[in-house]
Amino acid sequence: MKLLTGNDLGSGDVVWWTGSGWSRDVKEAVDAGDGADAILKQEEAARRVNASYAVDAGSDGLPVHIKDRIRAAGPSVRKDLGVNPDIQLEKA
Repeated sequence: MKLLTGNDLGSGDVVWWTGSGWSRDVKEAVDAGDGADAILKQEEAARRVNASYAVDAGSDGLPVHIKDRIRAAGPSVRKDLGVNPDIQLEKA
């Protein structure tokens, strides 16, 4: 499963591809599949997002790599300020 992420050009927030737009909530992200590169190219050209890239996601629909899990959860300095503070960062 491939999720697309980047930063919103207006706010700088971490955003995730929903299939029709971008959301701050990773739980709204959809599998971009084989079309990931084309979607990223189109969205960057339309200037809706920058620094976008595809990430691997697990069966729980969340990014596999810790860097991207932190981006999905929000700031790591204070969990109570996170966008999605319920995302577990530690491996089970």
